[in-house]
Amino acid sequence: MATTMQPATTDTKQLVNYRNDGGVAVIEMCDPPANTYTYEMNRQLDDAILRARMENDVYVIVLTGAGDKFFSAGANIKMLSSVDPTFKYYFCLHANEMLLRLEHTPKLVVAAINGHCVGGGLEIAMAADIRIARKDAGKIGLPEVNLGVLPGTGGTQRLSRLVGKSKAIELMVTGNTFSFEEAQELGIVNDIFEREGFMENIMEYARQFCPPNKAAKAVGRIKRAVQTGWEIPMESALAVERENQQLLFQSEDAKEGLAAYVEKRPAVFKAK
Repeated sequence: MATTMQPATTDTKQLVNYRNDGGVAVIEMCDPPANTYTYEMNRQLDDAILRARMENDVYVIVLTGAGDKFFSAGANIKMLSSVDPTFKYYFCLHANEMLLRLEHTPKLVVAAINGHCVGGGLEIAMAADIRIARKDAGKIGLPEVNLGVLPGTGGTQRLSRLVGKSKAIELMVTGNTFSFEEAQELGIVNDIFEREGFMENIMEYARQFCPPNKAAKAVGRIKRAVQTGWEIPMESALAVERENQQLLFQSEDAKEGLAAYVEKRPAVFKAK
């Protein structure tokens, strides 16, 4: 039987907005009201991730949702109900690959959780390195069990790595959503910013990791060492750490950082 695809269309609706704001790539999921994602959105999101990776003047990636009600409510249920299991499988596979690309990119990724962040929305946010939520802006959780399925785009694996196996199972089998404050206590959310000026404060936060403030290459290599080393034996992980360190030893920023320390002055980094 042929796979049921989504209807062919010539509509090139922009579902992901991208801008480079002073070294910070802002990637915004844009399909109001809930910023639910389809295969088309994921392809655009994937393209944006690769674009941010390849642009030399991008040092930090901020991922957020359009509007102020939803970061993302996850996969578009109407879309999922219209396709067959084969399409759903490859849809999940592509989402896995896309989020791994986000994790593998040696640039810091900040999820700016500006509203409800549930289901696949949380699965996207968990692929970021740091998650910052907007105070009193919504709920968070993985309620897929209530639809008779599991969190299938990385949720079972990333949540368990964040909060531990037993707690992750409890959160997923109950299917409850909870507050950002509870998420922070669990270690899912790193910080909560006030509602007013949320994105402005997110951008200020992100820019601290850009030159001349920080050695962006070192920030990226710290991320890569952790992301790669987390799942492998200690001896191999230490080798990954050494190789990343060797790359940094050869950088202009390392020379500048060491010289500034000796000369007792602030370092001026260039991401070189």
